[in-house]
Amino acid sequence: MLLLVGLGNPGKEHANNRHNVGFMALDAIAERHSFTKPRKRFSGTTTRGIIDDVPIIALKPLTSMNASGLSVQQALSYYGLSVSDLIVFHDELDLKLARIRVKRGGGNAGHNGLRDIDRHISTSYRRVRIGVDHPGNSENVIRYVLRDFPKPDRKSIDALLLAIAEATPLLISNNDSGFMNKIALLQNSDPPAHPEQTNTVAPCTNKLHYPQKSP
Repeated sequence: MLLLVGLGNPGKEHANNRHNVGFMALDAIAERHSFTKPRKRFSGTTTRGIIDDVPIIALKPLTSMNASGLSVQQALSYYGLSVSDLIVFHDELDLKLARIRVKRGGGNAGHNGLRDIDRHISTSYRRVRIGVDHPGNSENVIRYVLRDFPKPDRKSIDALLLAIAEATPLLISNNDSGFMNKIALLQNSDPPAHPEQTNTVAPCTNKLHYPQKSP
């Protein structure tokens, strides 16, 4: 079993903020892989699913970004999981928009959600860093990450979210380089698709639509 955590802030006013792209990634994965409906647990919401025979718990802490660690700690403890079973999706200022990197351990680069998880658990978990670009001035960071993606940027982010969801089985199998490579390939080709599905993204929402498979 693995615990996937998306970082963000609760509330409709934050739903499309750059800081909430971790929530968006988890929503995309849950929809693509037919996870259960959300359930309130561990000071957040959880959904469950199976990807390539691996049971997955997807957690979105609703404690506010700066207090995410307690929610993650509660979930790990309840399921008897270790820090090596944890993967955290979060926004990254030091990556260009819609770029992605997987990192194991290391510092938090000033990200308050990661800082709180580090404080409650340790630093040796995997992080999926989702680029939102940098405003160029550190004084503008807070205002920048708490604003919505503008439409041109949102189009790039939606394409990335679809690619993340499509490539997640590689991440689950510990093939981090394969995961990143597949996303890069999908970003440089047509959107990920299957014979029985198309990818239509609703504008300015967190819901990415994968039509149901035909009987």
